[in-house]
Amino acid sequence: MPTQSVRPALKLPIVVIGAGQAGLSAAYHLKQLGLDSGHDFLVLDANAHPGGAWQHRWPSLTLTTVNRVHDLPGMGFGDFAGDESVKASVAVPHYFAAYEEHFGLNVLRPAKVSVVCDRGERLRVESHRGLFSAQGIINATGTWEKPYIPPYPGAETFGGIQLHTKDYVSADTFGGKHVLVVGGGISAIQLLDEISQVTRTTWVTRTLPRFREGPFDQEAGRRAVAMVEERVRAGLPPRAVVSVTGLPVTPAIVAMRERGALNRLPMFSEILPTGVRWEDGTRLDVDVILWCTGFQSALDHLAPLQLREPSGGITMTGRLATLVAKDPRVHLVGYGPSASTIGANRAGSAAARELTAFLGLRP
Repeated sequence: MPTQSVRPALKLPIVVIGAGQAGLSAAYHLKQLGLDSGHDFLVLDANAHPGGAWQHRWPSLTLTTVNRVHDLPGMGFGDFAGDESVKASVAVPHYFAAYEEHFGLNVLRPAKVSVVCDRGERLRVESHRGLFSAQGIINATGTWEKPYIPPYPGAETFGGIQLHTKDYVSADTFGGKHVLVVGGGISAIQLLDEISQVTRTTWVTRTLPRFREGPFDQEAGRRAVAMVEERVRAGLPPRAVVSVTGLPVTPAIVAMRERGALNRLPMFSEILPTGVRWEDGTRLDVDVILWCTGFQSALDHLAPLQLREPSGGITMTGRLATLVAKDPRVHLVGYGPSASTIGANRAGSAAARELTAFLGLRP
């Protein structure tokens, strides 16, 4: 019988999965604690180039229209931002690449992790670039790779185009078409704004959108994050912070109101071959359904660890709710309350400190 080749696994104390804002922050803080990149920890990233999910954002998303990009620890974004008309998909990856080089983070890419398994005292991390054996992991895979489209009766019969925010390129591709925009988040508003300026649109949301007048101060931000954190500490699936904070009323939103683009309708109940239908029998013919219905945490590779609760969430603990209660060798950053650029920075620090302390890698 032919002998099967056994692939050896590279042993490391810590593997960081993902090199977006949260993963780079965690890697920075591991280095600050005295760990050596490539020897004491290794960052794996599924993308071929630096930039995390930012490199995949739609071209019209510029530094003017994007939510604020917070600095990574130790290096400001300002020197890389340039003019505010610069595409976010260009400026942020340029910043991340410079950051990786400056701090010597030695990210291995493309290295998509397919599965993480329990091997007694260690965790086996499998990727198409090799096998790794770690004492602990910091997972920072974000949400971009797992777009969510809710199931609706008749979806498979629709004869037009269905796409998700992740697939969006330009409003110009919809010229002459009636576009149904589904969703009440910031991305939905941004894309509705663009598309409604070039063609006919209809906007539907599951719940009434909440618009926030006036400034959003630090105290309001802390309350919003605390509400999201409370859910994940209870093992419930996280909700987007915007569901708590509401949508800020910007000049763009005022202009949308004036031209009638924000005349919202409730969610339909069924998809037809030519459009959608509501429970009262009302029909609407559309050419495109654009699902701006968000993303879910990309954690399928952690499924063998059985971290989820019956509710579908993962019970989190630790100072900033980055520590998985069921397995203290696993930290999730960019999950729940840390699913924002500023939250990811703080979570990266907490995860690095708590995991290295648990593993006895520092005094």
